[in-house]
Amino acid sequence: MTDALEVEPAAAAVLFGDRIEVARAFVENLAAQGEELGLIGPLELPRLWSRHILNCAIVAPLLRPGLVGDVGSGAGLPGLVLAIARPDVTFVLIEPMERRVAWLNSQVAALGLSNTSVVRARAEEVRLSRPLDQVTARAVSAFRTLIPLTAPLLRSGGELVLMKGAGATAEVESAAKAVRKYRLSNVEVITLGEGVLQDVTRVIRATVD
Repeated sequence: MTDALEVEPAAAAVLFGDRIEVARAFVENLAAQGEELGLIGPLELPRLWSRHILNCAIVAPLLRPGLVGDVGSGAGLPGLVLAIARPDVTFVLIEPMERRVAWLNSQVAALGLSNTSVVRARAEEVRLSRPLDQVTARAVSAFRTLIPLTAPLLRSGGELVLMKGAGATAEVESAAKAVRKYRLSNVEVITLGEGVLQDVTRVIRATVD
């Protein structure tokens, strides 16, 4: 069904640079197997690059060298995309569903992502060898629900980098209680991709004190 796959936008080569061939290989794999494995819906192929891949890749500059956890990785959005774009960062993809874990492991191997490991667990149950420097997540749940799942995974001074929709600012406002309880500071909504992407990407970024 790859005949319906969106033509690669010009922004892809800009965002991925010398990693573009790895990104293309991932897109081909996801287009070929994603619907069958229940990773993406049947209507996603015509917008796979613009709505999903580039939407995630635009976040890559917000990451710092260190250990980044991606909670609820699913199809690898954003975890695998960010791991492709930032080979200088170490990623651990946290996903509870067995078939998605199998997919993630297959892609880590197929794409040669030596900076990436996969852990099968729910975020609130995962046990990591050391605290994370940053945590990412995309389309997992509301900010106030994500805070207790993600903040405990971070070291002091670590960052949440959570991809959100148009209601990001309202989510921050409704999460005031959780923000205080989990000692978050510098909470902000960042809009990425204006003038570059078809649809902008919104990120809630916050520091855990």
